Amino acid sequence: MREPALVPRLQPFTSTIFAEMTALATSTGAVNLGQGFPDTDGPAAMLDAAKDALFGGANQYPPGPGRPELRKAISAHRARYGLDYDPDGEILVTAGATEAIAASLLALTQPGDEVIVIEPYYDSYAAAVALAGATRRVVSLVERDGRFALDTEAVRAAVTPKTRAILVNSPHNPTGTVFTPAELTALAAICVDHDLIAITDEVYEHLVFDDAEHLPLATFPGMRERTVGISSAGKTFNCTGWKIGWVCSTPELVAAVKAAKQFITFVSGGPLQPAVAYALEYELEWVEQLRRSLAAKRDRLAAGLAEAGFAVRPSAGTYFICADVRPLGFTDAAELAWQLPERVGVAAVPVKVFTDHPDEWRHVLRFAFCKRDEVLDEAIVRLHKLVG
Repeated sequence: MREPALVPRLQPFTSTIFAEMTALATSTGAVNLGQGFPDTDGPAAMLDAAKDALFGGANQYPPGPGRPELRKAISAHRARYGLDYDPDGEILVTAGATEAIAASLLALTQPGDEVIVIEPYYDSYAAAVALAGATRRVVSLVERDGRFALDTEAVRAAVTPKTRAILVNSPHNPTGTVFTPAELTALAAICVDHDLIAITDEVYEHLVFDDAEHLPLATFPGMRERTVGISSAGKTFNCTGWKIGWVCSTPELVAAVKAAKQFITFVSGGPLQPAVAYALEYELEWVEQLRRSLAAKRDRLAAGLAEAGFAVRPSAGTYFICADVRPLGFTDAAELAWQLPERVGVAAVPVKVFTDHPDEWRHVLRFAFCKRDEVLDEAIVRLHKLVG
């Protein structure tokens, strides 16, 4: 009798769309508006702080929960929202937010549990849920009142007796939406009513535009004790390669996440942690300037996309803006995304790869605007060739 084949749990997750599109952009010389990383550095004083730590002997294992000065800086930073976290026991430093999310799911869910995920979702979410052996139940954003909105009634309807947690990402990648106070209030009520853990991905917390405001879910009634709040330095300080993230929650939940995290990377970023601590304390004015700059870049790219014939969707935060390809005569944004680098020399990402219901999102492309103005302008010129 033939032995049954062993199927790896993560077999469907062989590579990421970001790696694939970046490789294609590199091989074709395309302007890469696919992967969300800036092409300028963070504050100079933060880089100097990293250099000082690097040459000052901070090159061995930092403490498991993270260096004390960084945990204190994170605590002070969360206090800006009215949240009080003890640096000793309620904060854990991780290898970026991606590890924090994976460790949280590994620690707090198990096979048989269900996790509600809002689609489109960042691609690591599905892999992390699968790695934990849990099952994802997907609720889709909807286009309503000129924005991508959260269907809170659909979220409530998705809860079953097996539901253990919900993954919440706001400001939202890939759509750029920022959840409203009403949406967050409804989410909080669902979590309280059904005793759910909320794992909140807030890495774009400072990068909100116009009248949008980031409100941590943990600040809503009944949520401080059931929220695992996650953020990182990468998007806030233009250092996406540093991979310094953190978890803020109750001592019990943080201890559980730490138990999982310590067997993934143990610790990371020893000489970078003091630099992030410095930046959190002294460089938030730099971040405000970054926010204003990104808002202008969003407007620049949105106007260029519209002139090139795309139907542009609003973006209230993050690095990203989405556009409908149908006015250009295309029906499948993924097919267009694979053609764009060779056809006109621009790389973008199809939103349908971040969903369980790709047909509902097949017409949407995501573009990153966290690039220098001259790069955005070159991309716009090239995109005009689609109809030229």
